[in-house]
Amino acid sequence: MEFHVLPTRTAGAAENMALDFLLLQRYPRAGAVRFRHYEWRGPAFTFGFGQKIAWVRGQLPAEEPIDLCRRPTGGGLVDHRRDWTYALVISREHALWEARATQSYRLVHECLAQALRELGQPAAIKTQQDPALEAGPTTLAETGVCFQRAELYDVVHERTGEKMAGAAQKRNKHGLLFQGSLWKPAAGALDWDVFGGRFIAALAQAVGAPVTPTPWPDLNEDEVTGLIEQYSSPEWLEYR
Repeated sequence: MEFHVLPTRTAGAAENMALDFLLLQRYPRAGAVRFRHYEWRGPAFTFGFGQKIAWVRGQLPAEEPIDLCRRPTGGGLVDHRRDWTYALVISREHALWEARATQSYRLVHECLAQALRELGQPAAIKTQQDPALEAGPTTLAETGVCFQRAELYDVVHERTGEKMAGAAQKRNKHGLLFQGSLWKPAAGALDWDVFGGRFIAALAQAVGAPVTPTPWPDLNEDEVTGLIEQYSSPEWLEYR
């Protein structure tokens, strides 16, 4: 088992989502954990696979054009204009592929919180569900926007409880895709390259695999282009 760290890329929303999904579906090395941090070409939002497009559009800022895409994973609406975004793909050979979603979610976020604490930020894992949520569902506006409220095992500010990082997952026969976002304003002033290195080191230790800087994989260009077109299409965007 190796921990492959891929080069950082900057792309539009549909391309970033397509590449994350193809890393899950078509990565050429079995038995590897794959990690990438990526940037956004312009102001972008992504939203969960099961969310309704009409509601999502009602939450978007009106003051600027937004690059919008439905994710292959679940979760809520995520504002990527000031976040630190990453994807982690774990192959089915690893024990986390068979673990409960809450277990993989907590493990990754514990690594992220550890990296923040090493840089002096008071980060913690939320380990108790809000009593109101235990009593029943709340409004979609409260639950559908990623950084408005922390969920169980999200990364939060230790003193204020403000949400700092969240994520969504997709598990299939190939492996586990973990798409995560850290809200930079909540994390404070950091050297983001140093943070990335600390986060990667913590993840590699947690999954038991040595870090291996790896060139971008040789994916089928026709398949990449086709999936970007699919993720850019009205049919995908308006699926629900």
